[in-house]
Amino acid sequence: MEAGNHTEVSEFLLLGLSEDPELQPFLFGMLLFMYLVTILGNLLIILVISSDSHLHTPMYFFLANLSLVDICFTSTTIPKMLVNIQAQSKAISYIQCFIQVYFFMIFAGMDNFLLTVMAYDRYVAICRPLYYTVIMNPRFCGFLVLMSLLLIFWVALLHILLMRKLTFCIGTEIPHFFCELAQMLRVACSDTLINNIVLYVATALLGVFPLIGILFSYSQIVSSLMRMSSAGGKSKAFSTCGSHLSVVSLYYGTSLGVYLSSAVTHSSLHNSVASVMYTVVTPMLNPFIYSLRNKDVKEALGRLLSQGAPCL
Repeated sequence: MEAGNHTEVSEFLLLGLSEDPELQPFLFGMLLFMYLVTILGNLLIILVISSDSHLHTPMYFFLANLSLVDICFTSTTIPKMLVNIQAQSKAISYIQCFIQVYFFMIFAGMDNFLLTVMAYDRYVAICRPLYYTVIMNPRFCGFLVLMSLLLIFWVALLHILLMRKLTFCIGTEIPHFFCELAQMLRVACSDTLINNIVLYVATALLGVFPLIGILFSYSQIVSSLMRMSSAGGKSKAFSTCGSHLSVVSLYYGTSLGVYLSSAVTHSSLHNSVASVMYTVVTPMLNPFIYSLRNKDVKEALGRLLSQGAPCL
């Protein structure tokens, strides 16, 4: 291939979920509905937690941050896809694509870290209840969130700086509905060995180790519950952990589905559908899981609605 074919790339082409023109209105309507539900649901969780003093605890502080991250996570990919469907265009500029990769990595990583921190919070609450307020003080909780953000910020920046050194062919098609790092490396016209090594190492350190931390926390929680004699205590512990376990299962289950889909099949459609579960469905369902399975959130939501009713 001639050098002139990849020296000045101004845009990429996102193939999306389907190239069938008849499916575009359905995809637009479905994605718009899911996006609005995600935004409104997570905003409601943030509003309920911030307005109810009963929920001003470490667990709900992390939940509010998770809802905020989920809003940003979904907003990184879906609005651009909706614009492209409406405009009947597949184009995304070079700069926009890199920005999308960068923020997608940041918010995906923050989701991962926050779920791990929330597991640690439950571990301290159940296994070290006498020291809970001392360990999980507001300053330490803020420190955990800030350190998570700083760590993923520098990791994402490293990926972007390495990707900037790659060359891409003019008219490069990305078989996805957004710019994903792994897909970008596959369509690059230059050697991506260093990029792939950094990607695998970062995935192992920032993906596998947090999962190990979650599993360890819950192994200790289960062990502690087995020794607990009070049935009421066990029930309360299970109720507070149930919502988090559901979200963790959904998050890692869909993430594993994306990985297996890309490893087993090279079909871009299968990969994109699996990614929809991970990038759209999971953030959309999180507010429902916490509002339906968590007694404290349901009660706080009821109080908020009852306060707002006289104003209608």
